Amino acid sequence: QVQLVESGGGLVQPGGSLRLSCAASGFTFSGYGISWYRQAPGKERELVASIQSATGLTNFADSVQGRFTISRDDAEITVYLEMNSLKPEDTAVYYCNAAHVVFKNRIYWGQGTQVTVSS
Repeated sequence: QVQLVESGGGLVQPGGSLRLSCAASGFTFSGYGISWYRQAPGKERELVASIQSATGLTNFADSVQGRFTISRDDAEITVYLEMNSLKPEDTAVYYCNAAHVVFKNRIYWGQGTQVTVSS
């Protein structure tokens, strides 16, 4: 069964760090672009960061530039979102998305993981 499995969310104090993981099950990330989105209560889902698995090219939202990094393992099975200097406004449900760069019908979403930044 093809799916994305996210982990690593939780409660952290402002200024703290968390690392989210997105694991591919039933496929690999070869040929995919992988993105992290987030959705806070009452707000639209927004793109946080993305990485092209083939090239390693990354992109970040202005709100997280310099604080978040995105990477993948060499096996192209897991993508990580390293979040540092967390702020209360980073509180949201974070979703992993994988979209094939050629076969546009191959799009997958994870179930989401809650990140709460609060003292």
